[in-house]
Amino acid sequence: MQFESYLQKSTSFPEYMQLLESLMEQGKTTGADQSELMVSYARLNLQRMRRVDKTTQLLPELEAVLAQIRQPQTWIVLTEGWCGDAAQILPLFHLIAAKYPVITLRILLRDENTELMDQYLTNGGRAIPKLIITDAATHAELGNWGPRPAAATELLNDLKAIGADLEVMKEKLHLWYAKDKTVHIQQELITLLKGELPL
Repeated sequence: MQFESYLQKSTSFPEYMQLLESLMEQGKTTGADQSELMVSYARLNLQRMRRVDKTTQLLPELEAVLAQIRQPQTWIVLTEGWCGDAAQILPLFHLIAAKYPVITLRILLRDENTELMDQYLTNGGRAIPKLIITDAATHAELGNWGPRPAAATELLNDLKAIGADLEVMKEKLHLWYAKDKTVHIQQELITLLKGELPL
C-alpha cells in the first residue's frame, strides 16, 4: 500500500482519543480481542493518557533540537487502545506536535495496518507503539523509534529473567513510567532527531 493511503486512513491524536472514549462507552476497545481483560487495560490507558497529557513537560535539550527542524515532518504512530506502553508515550508525541507545527502527528491502528506494521517488527513481533518519522513532502523515512525506551525494555527483561508474572511486570513497568516522566523517551528522541536533521 502506498504511504498516501496510510495517511488518508490515519487520525489525529484528539480523534484517536474520541475513538477510544466512544468505544469505551460501548464496553469495547480497538482490535479484534474484545475480552474483558483487554477492555479493562484500555480503560486504564485512557486515564493514563489524560494524566500524561496534562503533566508532561519537554526537556530544554529536546526543545532545542525540535526548534532546528526546518523541513516539515509527519510522525506516524502505530498503536492500539489496549497498549500500556502507548498510553505512556503517545501524549508526549502529541505535546511535541502541538508545540512544533513543523511536525504533524498521525495515528494508525496496528491491527488494521499489518502490512505497514510488518515492516517494523521488534524481535519478530508487532510491538507497539511504533513511531515512523517521515519527510512530509516526499514521505521518505527519516527514522523510527519504539516500542519503548531501552531502560524500560531492560526492566522487563530483568523481570522475565526472574520469572515475574505478567501482572507484576505491568505494574513495575507503569511505576517506572510514572517516575521517569517521559525523560528517557525524550532523550532517545534527541539522539534520533540529531542524526536525521537536515544540515
